[in-house]
Amino acid sequence: MIANTRIVVIGLGYVGLPLAIALAKSFETWGLDIDSGRIDELSRGHDRTREIAPDHVAASSLRLTTNPADCPAADFYIVTVPTPVDTNNQPDLSIVMAATRTVGEMLRANRRSIVVYESTVYPGVTEEICGPELEQVSGLACGKDFFLGYSPERINPGDREHTIDRITKVVSGQTPAVLDAIANLYGKVTSGGVFRAMSIKAAEAAKVIENAQRDINIAFVNEITQIFAKMDLSIWDVLAAASTKWNFLKFEPGLVGGHCIGVDPYYLAHRAVELSCEPRIILAGREMNDGMAAWVAREVHNWHAGGPGRVLILGLAFKQDVPDLRNSKVADLITRFRDLGHQVDVHDPLVSAQEALHEYGVEMVSEPNSTYDLIVLAVPHRVLVDDFGRFAKMLNRGGGIVDLKNVVATSGRVPADSKIWTM
Repeated sequence: MIANTRIVVIGLGYVGLPLAIALAKSFETWGLDIDSGRIDELSRGHDRTREIAPDHVAASSLRLTTNPADCPAADFYIVTVPTPVDTNNQPDLSIVMAATRTVGEMLRANRRSIVVYESTVYPGVTEEICGPELEQVSGLACGKDFFLGYSPERINPGDREHTIDRITKVVSGQTPAVLDAIANLYGKVTSGGVFRAMSIKAAEAAKVIENAQRDINIAFVNEITQIFAKMDLSIWDVLAAASTKWNFLKFEPGLVGGHCIGVDPYYLAHRAVELSCEPRIILAGREMNDGMAAWVAREVHNWHAGGPGRVLILGLAFKQDVPDLRNSKVADLITRFRDLGHQVDVHDPLVSAQEALHEYGVEMVSEPNSTYDLIVLAVPHRVLVDDFGRFAKMLNRGGGIVDLKNVVATSGRVPADSKIWTM
């Protein structure tokens, strides 16, 4: 199958685009996305996620479309769409199910296609929910006319080291032959090799615990940050000392958002509750991390002791050096400051102002030119850190600088007599 393999990748975001471009180097590959604006941008060589350089997008043989009918029958359909949570932190499978129905309409009898899911789900979704839906839409039999596989995505936005062509890819398949086919396919993409999971459920579970583990570890550091703050201890001083031990895990405090760490634990917790298991540690970690923005706003408000003032928040994305706004906890920080009576301006040169307004109702300041009582470096984008001296000059007399990640506090980019708060 490998020699003349044809692939359709459904969803061309942070996960799908790098994968599709990598696959297109070896196979006839089609990229399908419902966002016509996204397809238009990619056709012009522009990737709004900044994961792929413009020249690499333009040079790729990847074929782009918004119309499933444009795609010929394929050997592999790879689903890479988001799996968020709803307002009650329950898994929202609507996007992955819509993609599943699209694939179901594309499946053809006698093709024996393999449908691989990369979207993060809880164990059982691929075989118990997606498989039956594919059968219903296509009229074909799962395990006979088409087959299932799962390979958890491991894209880390903004990470130029652990890219799709270097990481170890976990793969799983419905049968040994399907597993071989999926392993051979991904083996063409990455130099990091493939790991054959024992089952599809094992591969699904591996993904959710990878991020749940990080979430719990960060929650621990966030909790001790709050404890040490009452002792007038800097968490950064404590971590610097503790990190000298060879097996100390070097997690840092902060706002935990994004489309993975801030979401995936809820998928596992949901399934646990369905099985009458109480996910105490998982949900305790989520509660701690979800409440961190409120704690920071309250601590800074009390520290400043000047009453409500004018605040400049630098950075809105969920992590540094990426434009991704999904589940950004900086939005919670803005809300909390405003609840405390502060007037808040927000500046982030990497994110889309239109998206910020649509997602969070935040009107960003394209170029701050006012003076402020508090300047909060919430997301240390390199461009913000390098230019921080300019922002520091906007601070009113008696004002304070808030450095959530302890990046500029000792960098020499702020006046020596500045009043600085960090965790």
